[in-house]
Amino acid sequence: MIKNNHVLIIAAHPDDEALGCAGTIAKHIAEGDNVYILFMTNGISARNDITPSDKLERSGGMANAMKTLGVDNYQNFDFPDNKMDTVPLLTIVQAIEEVLNNTNPNIIYTHFAHDLNIDHRITHQAVMTACRPILGNCVKKIFSFEILSSTEWQSNSMPKFSGNYIVDISQYWQKKEQVLTCYQQELRDFPHSRSLECIEALATLRGATHGLAKAEVFQIERIIEC
Repeated sequence: MIKNNHVLIIAAHPDDEALGCAGTIAKHIAEGDNVYILFMTNGISARNDITPSDKLERSGGMANAMKTLGVDNYQNFDFPDNKMDTVPLLTIVQAIEEVLNNTNPNIIYTHFAHDLNIDHRITHQAVMTACRPILGNCVKKIFSFEILSSTEWQSNSMPKFSGNYIVDISQYWQKKEQVLTCYQQELRDFPHSRSLECIEALATLRGATHGLAKAEVFQIERIIEC
């Protein structure tokens, strides 16, 4: 009997899960895996002239995205948006460790270490720290996802995202598109890289590069086979 995976997605902001791995999440759910999503910030408080209705819209978008995906278990820590570097790393690590203890994931998806966005970078560092590969650690696989308008905008002096784990999302692209539209205020008009046209173009390119119609790719941070 095949044991279901316990999958944890750790995203800095609501919408990162949609951009980075919504197709893969949908695939995990379709295959009967247990999925939990952890958001680190509300994703909007750092912007100028933010109103209570803007915050409500972002929160509502997150709830609609979870409903669309079929994810019942999710949490938002509400650390300061785009200011996670002002929080002691130990505080963030300990918060993640508590979630790990409660969910016992064997697979984690999170941000690439060298994204332009500071919250993405801090989230990655905190995840890797919380998931130190010591005896008894439940996490056996860690994958980093790419986020358009952050991963590809980083300085050329920094290491580049290198996708080497490919997930066929051909059957789940429509679901990913539905999830993305839950965050309408975060989408931009083409040719912005966070437009639906560009997001689909990336999925098509990642897929076609490997003989698939649509794909999401991840950088392998760890795989432990037991």
